[in-house]
Amino acid sequence: MKTVSKYWSIFQITLINSLAYPGELIGRSLMIIPFMWIFYQLWKVTFAAAGAEVISGLTLRDTLWYLMLAETIELGRPPIARTLSENVKDGSIAYILNKPYDFLWYQFSAAMGETIFRAALNALFGGLTVWTLVGAPNHPQGFWIALPAILGAWILHFCVNAMIGLSAFIVEDVSAFTWIYQKLAFIFGGMLIPLDFYPNWLQAIAKALPFASAIYGPARLFVTPTLELLINVMSLQIVWILVLSFTLAFIYRRGLTQLTVNGG
Repeated sequence: MKTVSKYWSIFQITLINSLAYPGELIGRSLMIIPFMWIFYQLWKVTFAAAGAEVISGLTLRDTLWYLMLAETIELGRPPIARTLSENVKDGSIAYILNKPYDFLWYQFSAAMGETIFRAALNALFGGLTVWTLVGAPNHPQGFWIALPAILGAWILHFCVNAMIGLSAFIVEDVSAFTWIYQKLAFIFGGMLIPLDFYPNWLQAIAKALPFASAIYGPARLFVTPTLELLINVMSLQIVWILVLSFTLAFIYRRGLTQLTVNGG
């Protein structure tokens, strides 16, 4: 219980610190408004060109609400990989590793604390924008049903980005890996285009990857809150969380043996 309390305190402190600069927090979150307006213009034309109100089981309203939650999940997460890379570059990693807590659990607690308000504001501004453009979601209760999957998505994002960040133990600069991961998430996670609009063979591949579990799954569950989909999304998330967690722990232990500390 003392261990849990320690990381809970780290989460609370980071959560409070994230409010230290409310102007920056709000300004960053406002970026979702033009994103959703652009998506609306794009998909309005797409549905009109197709001459259909429903495409692959999604209406224009469903598509916009899906994209809103997908953007919220992506924009709400902190830049974990970049933070770890900077810690290695400036030598502060040595100070952090000597603290009386597990390094990975510390990073996870801090990341979750930084995520809450960022995601909440993105959901607020994005939701108001989409509501104005296409109306309320068809299934408002879908948000609460999708909430466990949203938490699972953040855990998956943490595992992948922490692994990218830990590669700084060897290469120091991880910006190239971060760029590759973002582009893979855009394509295979369904962040820009719902996976339902992909060819069947590509859907099958994309939905089996962790990118889909981190973005597509929770967003699709939000607009289609069924028990069957909830079980499918959560089952696949749990599998990927277990796989990536063990992989992350292994990479961390191996990385410590090759760490070169800069900055004196």
